[in-house]
Amino acid sequence: MIRHTLFAAALLSATLLASTTCSAQLAAAGKPFKETVVADFESPWAMAVLPDKRILVTEKQGQMLLVSADGRSRQTVATITVDSAGQGGLMDVVLAPDFATSQRVYFSYSTTGEGGKGVVLARGRLRPNGADGERLGEIEVIFSARPFVEGNGHYSGRIAFSPDGKYLFFTNGERQKFTPAQDPKMTLGKVLRLTLNGKPAPGNPLAAKGFAPEVWSYGHRNLLGIAFDAQGNLWEQEMGPKGGDEVNLIKPGLNYGWPNASNGSNYDGSDIPDHKPGDGYEPPKVSWNPVISPGGLMIYSGAMFPQWKGDAFIGGLSSKSLVRVDLNGTSAAKGDQWDMRARIREVEQGPDGAIWVLEDGGDSQGRLIKLTAK
Repeated sequence: MIRHTLFAAALLSATLLASTTCSAQLAAAGKPFKETVVADFESPWAMAVLPDKRILVTEKQGQMLLVSADGRSRQTVATITVDSAGQGGLMDVVLAPDFATSQRVYFSYSTTGEGGKGVVLARGRLRPNGADGERLGEIEVIFSARPFVEGNGHYSGRIAFSPDGKYLFFTNGERQKFTPAQDPKMTLGKVLRLTLNGKPAPGNPLAAKGFAPEVWSYGHRNLLGIAFDAQGNLWEQEMGPKGGDEVNLIKPGLNYGWPNASNGSNYDGSDIPDHKPGDGYEPPKVSWNPVISPGGLMIYSGAMFPQWKGDAFIGGLSSKSLVRVDLNGTSAAKGDQWDMRARIREVEQGPDGAIWVLEDGGDSQGRLIKLTAK
């Protein structure tokens, strides 16, 4: 009887494993790419692929890791003291335009300070560290959001460099406070343009109108992706409220409407006026209702998937998806939405044209997955 019971249990286990494997294969069969799991992390947030194909990965609790392209080796290059409550943590990581010579890395994180909490922009240099491999040293904070406020949400903290490498664009969320997005004196709810040293960039469009000198555009909610396309257009995606996730074409000096206009509604069900012509607010190029909960944003420029060259890719959190948006000049339209069976926090492109995605490790695993052509 014991043998029969053990045999039955083994048979059931094998059946379940086969069923799970079969289901995974079927799920992958409908996708135009092959998925290879490379590594697993604790609540990863962002990544940056180095020219030698190694990958810097940030984890919510403050660890920055350097991982080999095959995932077989990793080292902690920095441990940053962060406030990781709620949506806080160690956030974006981006290589400097001159990384090949400077080894400089820019990153963002949430921290505490006078008035409450806020997002900061920092940088350091990746240096050899003897037998211990490499470490991120010379770390300095070069910009802090203003003001710090109470709460644990909508930090944003995404980073992008202008195509000429002279300026840095940095997103500041409105910290779930609504009105700062329209307040000219605050950096919250804004896209900022800074010098590489974190100072207000000269010629910002709203400084003469009494805005904080860093502000490039305003009226934003929670900006979790920002990237330039090959034509120099700046694209941004942000989470809407109950509905109304957005992809925006960011232009200098424009007001994108939050919280006065949105294609979604408040969480309590109360209405927010939709974007409409003549309301004085720049409408999104694409919006979603129901939401996708957009994570990272990448504009594809590789050769591995030539049919998608110039398109935007967005990680979907609550939608557990990878989302493609057709970009055509200054126009955009919804493309594919692939079921990834896990919350996707980040998406990046590798030097070989492969697409890399990070699961966010909250309600799902925190795996690093490489997507390649079939």
